[in-house]
Amino acid sequence: MGIEEAERGWRVDGRCTNCDVARQLAPGLIGEVAGRSAVLRQPRDPAEAARLHAAAHACPTRSVRPPGGRLDPARDPFPMPLADDTGSGTGTVLLCGHNSPHTAGANSYLLRRPDGTSMMIDTPRWSPALAARYEAPGPVTDVLLTHRDHAAHGRRYADRFGARLWIHEGDLDAAPDADRVLRGAEPAEIAAGVHALPFPGHTRGSVLYLADERYCFSGDSFHWSRTTADIEVVDSVTWYSIRELAASLTRAAGRLRFEWLLPGHGDRRRLPREEMTSRLQHLAARTRELRPRPVDFTAVRW
Repeated sequence: MGIEEAERGWRVDGRCTNCDVARQLAPGLIGEVAGRSAVLRQPRDPAEAARLHAAAHACPTRSVRPPGGRLDPARDPFPMPLADDTGSGTGTVLLCGHNSPHTAGANSYLLRRPDGTSMMIDTPRWSPALAARYEAPGPVTDVLLTHRDHAAHGRRYADRFGARLWIHEGDLDAAPDADRVLRGAEPAEIAAGVHALPFPGHTRGSVLYLADERYCFSGDSFHWSRTTADIEVVDSVTWYSIRELAASLTRAAGRLRFEWLLPGHGDRRRLPREEMTSRLQHLAARTRELRPRPVDFTAVRW
């Protein structure tokens, strides 16, 4: 393929930071090549083109470029419902997209509640236009931060929504003006059906948010790995303590009840509750065997 032909097709430019977001949204179309994302092939039908448009509008560096180079706002699918999530009479989840370079490209979510309100878990890139889009279906009452790495835009979104900003005391210096501070190690109720579970390990103040025994927003504590086809931790970028993360998993693994694993980084996955519990118990055992090692982003394989 010549340069001019490549420019007419989908491509990934040199700003890519290998954050994995595009690969999550367009598997089989975008893959990892030489330490960054690359378009493996051009779309063959409208459904594949839609996946590439989603990847382009989520990419934190705007590195996924469509034919002609300009993103079409009309092809922006976000906030986007999770595939196959029909809810359970309680709530549903939307993926925010528009991942921010200030949170290392972390995913963020809107948790829709039965009364028509929403909660935002972690935050996308900031813009007033995006804020208006996220609150269009109904008021956003709370912005829930899973840990310090994802706090960049929390105050701006909370102020725009008139919402409460939440963080754990262990990471409070990342959001010192938070409206609600989670303390200690015990679970806390955020609202009916929504609970925070302090989960030190990735950072001192990491938190899981659990909703309706259906959704687990895990931040960077654990994720679904395409490489191993299992739930995994990323010990090479565990900032606080891998031993504390193992202890958190050991305490919680047998009693966590959810179907959807929704991490900040890494893939999302839906499994039966009993299988999630079993996999978490095995993850706890594997994590107890890990030992601290220097931070190494190049060791991450999603």
